Amino acid sequence: MEIYTPGALKLPASALTIGALDGVHLGHQALLLKTKERAEKLEVPFVVYTFDPPPKVFFKDCLMLTSLDEKLQRLNMLGVEHVVVGKFDETFTKQEVPIFIEELKELNPIEIWEGPNFLFGKNRKGNVEVLRRYFNVGVLNPMKCEQGETISSSRIRQLVQQGNYPQAKKLLGDVRHMSLILENSYAI
Repeated sequence: MEIYTPGALKLPASALTIGALDGVHLGHQALLLKTKERAEKLEVPFVVYTFDPPPKVFFKDCLMLTSLDEKLQRLNMLGVEHVVVGKFDETFTKQEVPIFIEELKELNPIEIWEGPNFLFGKNRKGNVEVLRRYFNVGVLNPMKCEQGETISSSRIRQLVQQGNYPQAKKLLGDVRHMSLILENSYAI
């Protein structure tokens, strides 16, 4: 797996997904595996564009479920070929939607796969419909847990805060590296 800074990767074609991917939980895994499946079918590289730190951690100073190294390990295990890691800081929060679109064009995505609530750009003005003006975008419905709730990083953080570590681990999937965070979350 190759790792790049924004603007450094240029490809003739790709299958892409974009997101914070904090925790690389079961919902993220479904999205990543769909993107991988499409990349293989289209015979193009499987690319992920992610952020460090995740936007919610930057804005709300909440628990980060995975360090960048842990996230990259998970992405590598899932077969991602190229990862672009955007440093999420004050400068990045001011990036207008058209600037991000131009950067994505350098990856030449044949398809982009996202969840229905995907937002990006300054003031979160970009969404799936904006992406569809420029790219072929597939939308994967969110995964639900046994209780019928959407699997999300926010939900997992809530479970950790409630002390429901077994359910949090279940929603994260096979995450050996998460054990330390969950077992020591009393310090959070």
